[in-house]
Amino acid sequence: MSHATSPSTQSPYGVARVTAVWGLARSSFYAVRHRQAHPRQANKRGPKVVSDPELLLEIQKLLAAPVFAGEGYRKIWARLRFAGVRTSKERVLRLLRANQLLSPARMIAPVRANRHEGTIVAEAPNEMWGTDATATFTEQEGTVTIYAAVDHCSADCVGIHVVKKASRFEALEPLRQGMKEYFGGFSGGVAAGMRLRHDHGSVYMSDDFQNEIRFLGIEASPAFVRQPEGNGCIERFFRTLKEQLLWVRRFGDVEELRAALSEFRERYNQHWIIHRLGHRTPAQARRDFMVELPVAA
Repeated sequence: MSHATSPSTQSPYGVARVTAVWGLARSSFYAVRHRQAHPRQANKRGPKVVSDPELLLEIQKLLAAPVFAGEGYRKIWARLRFAGVRTSKERVLRLLRANQLLSPARMIAPVRANRHEGTIVAEAPNEMWGTDATATFTEQEGTVTIYAAVDHCSADCVGIHVVKKASRFEALEPLRQGMKEYFGGFSGGVAAGMRLRHDHGSVYMSDDFQNEIRFLGIEASPAFVRQPEGNGCIERFFRTLKEQLLWVRRFGDVEELRAALSEFRERYNQHWIIHRLGHRTPAQARRDFMVELPVAA
């Protein structure tokens, strides 16, 4: 209309006259004309969503150079998030399942009538530790025993020890390591108020073992008989230890195994991410808890 010619003046009406007659703002007219000349592509708000092939490529990169073997889809999703790739756990699971990249899973066993229904997770570090033993094999010594202890709150391994001849005195070595690192020494009452979860094995129920932890100020907290769930924190650590080290390597002697266990403990504490800790490592969780404790106090 603005380009139309007036019959009387023989000149265009112009934008100003037309918009004034129609009661429109000239800025609106020019804005509409600019949008028509330069149409804008509609972009979805939020983080960039990569395609399935691109996401699958990122997943395959993680699986090709893993920190730990056999991690599930939740931890793969967490590591993708650490790398800046935003997606959902369900989408990661779908791609892993569709491309047959999931680790083999065991069948869920039926729930027993006398299942453990309590909780053993502590609210702060050094409130409860759990200890137990497992066995493995070296080429020179044959069967050897590994003792370990973990914190029930931060899940970090506080001590680990391997020996050819298992005894009640050797079972105390992981606790001695933990006392020196987290309590500053091995002395009377140094760990007052802490509880120790263990099973009913002879080394743990012996007078020497019980007297030693009593000397440290630790209260014994035996798990329920025939219910390993009550000592589940250390049992879960042993599963990780076996899957990531003991079942994938051969060891010549106890000294070689001892060095490997020391390295694994450091790697586990610093890099093993745990779902119940908000996909944090045990070392990160302990640092966060220790920072929060003075504030809460």
